[in-house]
Amino acid sequence: ERGNGTLIKLVSQPIYRDAVINGKFIAGVVTISLMLLSIVLVISGFGLTLIGVVPGLEELWRLFIYLIISIIYISFWLGLAILFSISFKSIATSALASVALWIFLSFFISLGADVLANAVVPTGTQDQAKTETIARNARIKELVSLSSPMVLYSKASSTIIDPMRKTTRAIILMGPMERLSASRFQNPLPLGQSLVVVSPHLIALVAMTLICFAISYILFMLQEIRT
Repeated sequence: ERGNGTLIKLVSQPIYRDAVINGKFIAGVVTISLMLLSIVLVISGFGLTLIGVVPGLEELWRLFIYLIISIIYISFWLGLAILFSISFKSIATSALASVALWIFLSFFISLGADVLANAVVPTGTQDQAKTETIARNARIKELVSLSSPMVLYSKASSTIIDPMRKTTRAIILMGPMERLSASRFQNPLPLGQSLVVVSPHLIALVAMTLICFAISYILFMLQEIRT
């Protein structure tokens, strides 16, 4: 709107100013939802045709929750794109800033997590490191990686889709009795328990999305449109 010079005309209409940014965000979320729903339905149709196995009620609920998680994840990037488009007047600058932050959060966070974990808790060689040291190293790496929305989304979606995944952690310390119980009980995780496992990731994704949109909302409401 700013690049085309229509933003001034838009806000001069007899509408509330916040209706502009609210409409932009809601319209984007609705478009994303329709696109993802169409993709999921098409892929599900191909899967039913090729495999011939009708999913049960729990599988349908898992697919629906996966769709909701995907919508929240892409809505975060939509809110971030709106934030950069409000912060920068140039379209190219806002686009490059969005792509740069996406590359950083998606790829360089994992590399930085490895470097930070090895610096704080060095493990050395695999034979010399103790189990507790390896677990602490993995825990620090996981905590740093969770600052990336891509990691949150991948862990949450994979746990929801695969009922055999009982945790999102990479390394878990278990005693002899716990290992015995884990080896004896290999049943799929119920949907309710899967939701409990991924609920922190979902809350973090929703919080990131709301924070991005809230900052965009405040900046837009305080911004001088005529300049």
